[in-house]
Amino acid sequence: MFEKRVTHRTVSVVIPTMNEARNIPVVLAALPHYVDEVVLVDAGSVDGTVEAALAVRPDTTVIRQTRRGKGNALAAGFEAATGDYVVMIDADGSMDPAEIDAFVTELDNGADYVKGSRFVDGGGSDDISPLRRAGNWGLNTLTNLLFLTSYTDLCYGYNAFRRSVIPTFGLAPAHLSEAHWGDGFEVETLVNIRVARADLVIAEVPSFESDRLHGESNLRTFRDGWRVLVTIVRERFSRKLPSATRIVTQVPQRPVDAAVMTPTSTNSAA
Repeated sequence: MFEKRVTHRTVSVVIPTMNEARNIPVVLAALPHYVDEVVLVDAGSVDGTVEAALAVRPDTTVIRQTRRGKGNALAAGFEAATGDYVVMIDADGSMDPAEIDAFVTELDNGADYVKGSRFVDGGGSDDISPLRRAGNWGLNTLTNLLFLTSYTDLCYGYNAFRRSVIPTFGLAPAHLSEAHWGDGFEVETLVNIRVARADLVIAEVPSFESDRLHGESNLRTFRDGWRVLVTIVRERFSRKLPSATRIVTQVPQRPVDAAVMTPTSTNSAA
């Protein structure tokens, strides 16, 4: 268990968007009251996504994406974020903003990087297909074997971290014109591997993934799964292997008010 640290931290939330005008107002309205900054990175939406976001939260920082892909959008958001803690969440309504409490609690308690997981007690998914579930299991298992980690949900994008660890991610500068590896959906895998290599304190918290509220996902199972596999291989053979990384899994508790959050019990998932 991490020891509780008393902090006066600020929290930024980074949200990549592309034509999410029907979903983004719901996500923004549900954010915890203590979120200090919203960074919305838009990939050229034509449905009024930016306007819909500003109508709900006028103080939203809007970044226009230079390249294509979720990874590039996140890199742009990370560069713009100013909070002590940074939370990455999707714009489609599939991730519950109320779960940010659990991520922030683990960061307050000493974690450097906190992963949401659909496959620990208290987590789940209404959205993942049997094929994607099997693919995630295989890629997750391969990563744990090659990198001596104990992740339970490699390809899930609901994560939070201290802003000070962003250089560890090694993402290409967001506003260069040429494409870079890590610009796509493989970004979560890339980041997960690199934070493990950096010997950071990593925690997992349960997360429930709902169906997206409206519209269709940009995820393509085979194309993006292949990019994740290539990322795993590239990272394994291009960098020094780390020592075994201990990942702590939070035990689900009843929700607590953000103003009086207390440390949660944790068990090693290693």
